Amino acid sequence: SSVATRISKALPVTMQLTFIGLLIGALVSFLLGVIAALYRDKWPDQLIRLLSIAGLATPSFWLAVLLILLFSSNLHLLPASGMLPDPGKNFGAYMARMIMPAISLAVPLTGQMTRIVRTAMVEELDRDYVTTARGAGIPEKVVIARNVLRNALITPVTTLGMKIGYLMGGAVVIEVIFNLPGMGMCIQDGVSGNEPNLIMGVVIVVALAFIVINIVVDMLYLLINPRIRSV
Repeated sequence: SSVATRISKALPVTMQLTFIGLLIGALVSFLLGVIAALYRDKWPDQLIRLLSIAGLATPSFWLAVLLILLFSSNLHLLPASGMLPDPGKNFGAYMARMIMPAISLAVPLTGQMTRIVRTAMVEELDRDYVTTARGAGIPEKVVIARNVLRNALITPVTTLGMKIGYLMGGAVVIEVIFNLPGMGMCIQDGVSGNEPNLIMGVVIVVALAFIVINIVVDMLYLLINPRIRSV
């Protein structure tokens, strides 16, 4: 089959894995970062700091092997390889196949993003308008939900967008470990089958995807921070 056909089948798998990993990482880091900031220097903050450092120091490929040993080899709960089911027909089986690779990708990202969310939240909570709003008797929950969260999200969202490219690169490695039919397997096939055209095609497509994703993130940044529009 042609290079274009193989890449057109592999790219969606890599993008799906990247975005499931991104979604897990974004949701968990947002939740942990906000909790850490609200309980600054208390035990929840210290515990989350420990977890985020551990996550940041964990290599994705090592975590992938540990997950396979635990959930596939010992507990027999999740498949480590096999056909990737169609999410439209059997979403449960699809997620069972994708969840371990996605977690392997998400953990280091979560560790890093938790620290960024916490720092952004702490900086925002220390601003004068928060003190003024509290002094005016506006409930704490309202101040945080309406103002602090929105303003604090700007930096993490931008950073998260920049991380998508790195996640795609990590996904390529994770796919080989879990035998997922994505761009990583295409590169492996290209190397083992001595097909330089396939390898070049994969590299070009991943680079283009990285550029397009960054443009989309910049547009989202404008939506989140309307002040940039007037600059």
